[in-house]
Amino acid sequence: MIVTKGIPFKKLFDLSFHHIIWLFLYMGSVAVLYRFNIISYEVPWLPVSVIGTAVAFYVGFKNNQSYDRMWEARKIWGGIVNDSRTWGMLVDGYITNMNTIEKHNEEDLHAIKKRLIYRQIGWLYTHREQLLVSTSWEHVSQGGLTTKHAQRLEDNFGVGIISDHLEYRQLKNFLSKEEFERLVTKANTATQIINEQSRDLRELRKKGLIDDFRHIKMQDVLRTFYELQGKNERIKKFPFPRQYANMSYYFVGIFIFLLPFSMMPEVLDSGTANLWLAVPICVLLGWIYVMMELIGDYSENPFQRMANDIPMLSLCRTIEIDLREMLGETELPPPVKAEKGVLM
Repeated sequence: MIVTKGIPFKKLFDLSFHHIIWLFLYMGSVAVLYRFNIISYEVPWLPVSVIGTAVAFYVGFKNNQSYDRMWEARKIWGGIVNDSRTWGMLVDGYITNMNTIEKHNEEDLHAIKKRLIYRQIGWLYTHREQLLVSTSWEHVSQGGLTTKHAQRLEDNFGVGIISDHLEYRQLKNFLSKEEFERLVTKANTATQIINEQSRDLRELRKKGLIDDFRHIKMQDVLRTFYELQGKNERIKKFPFPRQYANMSYYFVGIFIFLLPFSMMPEVLDSGTANLWLAVPICVLLGWIYVMMELIGDYSENPFQRMANDIPMLSLCRTIEIDLREMLGETELPPPVKAEKGVLM
């Protein structure tokens, strides 16, 4: 997620320079055709302006819906942050010797708390990794120049820019060896981790380390994790309807195609110098519409490993620090810092 106050022109150019190139080539070619009288027909400006207005409204609708998807994903992760802290608080405060016949020493209680909290941290990173798996409608899966451009953006402005050791975030660091080997082969490991938490609570209830009321409360928190996980998976696995996403692309293309055939003849009557001034003006107009389209296009998928994503790694690291501090640990990983103005 971009966290600078403004977007530097260099980054903006890096995102759209290939569009600027073909816009200049197209507008310049049409200008040359008019300049040497190869073509003489023109499209009236009024219908082109009406088309441009209609396209702007349509693209605005798409961008609004894309932003809603991104904002919903951010609210879901906000719920994960809050409920994870609640989980740590309940684990720390509810697991005691108050109702047990056989008393456990503090080291045993601390080991139980650590197991439950570390499993939650493992769930966070696992859920994040599952959300980052590419789908068929995301840019990196389209093939050709689109995939190459998406991969370059991912490397420069996405997950690849974070100086974070992948080894550190692996699930095996938060689960026992037996539990890791059993859960890592599941189709949805994050789901099974929460189920493992539920089984652990059942055993703690049998031992009397938590009573019925506390057991219910902690199970309810686990249920909210399933709800939040399911909401994220819905956004990830259900694309923005393609009839809305793709039609705006074609509409923008139609407007840009008609634009020079309307503007070039208009400025031709004012002299040759103005004709060449019309080329950058047409490029600028076309670039504005292209950028409006790109903003919505790159915002509709908030989990596709790019700079417009929800900063899941930063959120996971923040939660991890909070939970491990509840355990009394002092050697903690540092929070994720934004590199190149991007936070992931």
